[in-house]
Amino acid sequence: MTHRYLGRTGVLVSPLTLGAMNFGAWANRDHDDATRIIHRALDAGINVVDTADVYSQGENEEIVGKALAGRRSEVVLASKFHGQIGTDPNTRGNSRRWIVRAVEDSLRRLGTDHLDLYQVHRPDPEVPIEETLRALDDLVTAGKIRYYGTTTFEPHQLVEAQWVAQDRNLNRPVTEQPPYSILARGAERATLPIAQQYGLGVLTWSPLAGGWLSGRYRAGEAATESSRIDRQPHRHDPELAANQRKRAAAEELAKLADDAGLTLVHLALAFVLQHPAVSTVIIGPRTLDHLETQLGSVDVRLDAEILDRIDQIVAPGVTISPADEGYLPPSLTDAATRRRDPAGVLR
Repeated sequence: MTHRYLGRTGVLVSPLTLGAMNFGAWANRDHDDATRIIHRALDAGINVVDTADVYSQGENEEIVGKALAGRRSEVVLASKFHGQIGTDPNTRGNSRRWIVRAVEDSLRRLGTDHLDLYQVHRPDPEVPIEETLRALDDLVTAGKIRYYGTTTFEPHQLVEAQWVAQDRNLNRPVTEQPPYSILARGAERATLPIAQQYGLGVLTWSPLAGGWLSGRYRAGEAATESSRIDRQPHRHDPELAANQRKRAAAEELAKLADDAGLTLVHLALAFVLQHPAVSTVIIGPRTLDHLETQLGSVDVRLDAEILDRIDQIVAPGVTISPADEGYLPPSLTDAATRRRDPAGVLR
């Protein structure tokens, strides 16, 4: 694969990143099969593996660690913290207390002495960004991590993190990991332009929109069983109105792909790969067949006519379902932040 720079880090990464989320209790429980998929990805030229402590509650990192034994030096290894681990209320979030423990747990499970990239999995409105950045800066200094970045941050939060790091003379975040697909194009409005402005590497997630662009959900066909439907019905239940709109768009895109002599998977991945801000696209195969159907996308180039037609089906900057944005801030989820009581006092 032709490599790309990860922002301004000087690190060269493959256009595709192997996302390991589907290995373990959440999806593929066969550890040996997961190892085969990881090795096939590395043999095909993929040199980035992305995991997180919350994926199957640490099991995922253990699978990745075992699979990379003897091949660790080939890989840009990325993990994340933020999600709830276990039942202790303090084993989550973006506090210094949790970060310094979480990284040690991840390193142990992954069988390595450092992470190439450590990512804040989601914003934490209860923790000042300076506390999080200082803890991560200390981990860089200690050699526990080489770089750090963010995942699914709001555009203003990306800018704030850059300015706080600069003002406090800290190592700054060097990457952002936003959701981005033909069906979820919200990142085009501000996130991707900001990444370009600040030289951030961009690792996009869910390029197949959680399977909607894999050809899995077709009009007139019953939905197949899926662990994703059970875990995230708001994103994957085909009976929901927003998901029906995604299905309709996917049908049009499938016809466009057929006319272009492409698979829908290749059309979807090539679209994300062609955005100039994108460094690498995270794919999350559950099976070896899934991986094989996605590898060839790096050789596909979409011409202006196809890209214009995609824009007609889903307009630039539009995310069909808010559930696919990956994060909604308290200003949207907490009604009290938007309403005054009858006396005119903020609730």
